[in-house]
Amino acid sequence: MKKAVLFLLAGLAVSCNYFQKEAKPHAVARVNDSYLYEEEINKLVPAGTSKEDSLAIVKSYIDRWATQKLLYNAAELNLGAEKQEEFNELVRQYKIDLYTKAYIEELVKRSVDTVVADAELKAYYDANKENFRTTGTLVKLKYIHLLKDHPKFASIKEKFSSNKKTDIKALSDIAIQFKSYAFNDTTWVDMNQVYRKLPFITPENRDTYISSNMSYQYPDSTDVYLVKVSKVLGKNEISPYEYIRPTLEQLIINGRKFELIKKFEKDITDDAIKNKDYEIYK
Repeated sequence: MKKAVLFLLAGLAVSCNYFQKEAKPHAVARVNDSYLYEEEINKLVPAGTSKEDSLAIVKSYIDRWATQKLLYNAAELNLGAEKQEEFNELVRQYKIDLYTKAYIEELVKRSVDTVVADAELKAYYDANKENFRTTGTLVKLKYIHLLKDHPKFASIKEKFSSNKKTDIKALSDIAIQFKSYAFNDTTWVDMNQVYRKLPFITPENRDTYISSNMSYQYPDSTDVYLVKVSKVLGKNEISPYEYIRPTLEQLIINGRKFELIKKFEKDITDDAIKNKDYEIYK
């Protein structure tokens, strides 16, 4: 009997050691019944931060944490039950919206076809072009900004005036010698970009320097700009297809996403009715 008791006590001792509670994490601050633990602030301080700055960062975080807890506790005590229920309902609805939005976005990301054929883009543009009008001036141009006394200025100017691909290639090969440049005059750009690249042009003098089929050189004290304007499109004109192509592509993809979302919503509701997970009581 004595041996049995000793064996039982030994077993209890082992059991107590096995089921003993884990050590609680070390708390660094308390506000009423809320605790801030060391593990929550361990990653606040970037590596290499001085001791003084580290203490300041941690102290600031703890103060903010305490202030938020104190304000929240005060709000719970002082806001009426009706107001608290109103906020609780907003929190519940926000959680629902957050979860469903994330779920739908994930489904759409997996399912939506993001490849839009040129034929579809062109058809969409032709059917809706009246809705795509310019909000400002668009320009096709090319330019070079270089030193006025560049030793090969005459040759550069001659090649710049040419439309031969070989001449543009030759200019591209020495482009590092230019202060700035743009050789592609087949691409539409917004007038605001022109103001930034060619600062001698302003809204007040724009008509002097920006007109279709215009070529000129503009000198200042040390530099010169060679400019060739191919085409200008004014405000409220139908936007060129190539200019709004990215916008058209995004509109079509967004339309596909919208249709997918409607389909997901219908499918999940139909399945719930079929499986008797959703019923309306009359």
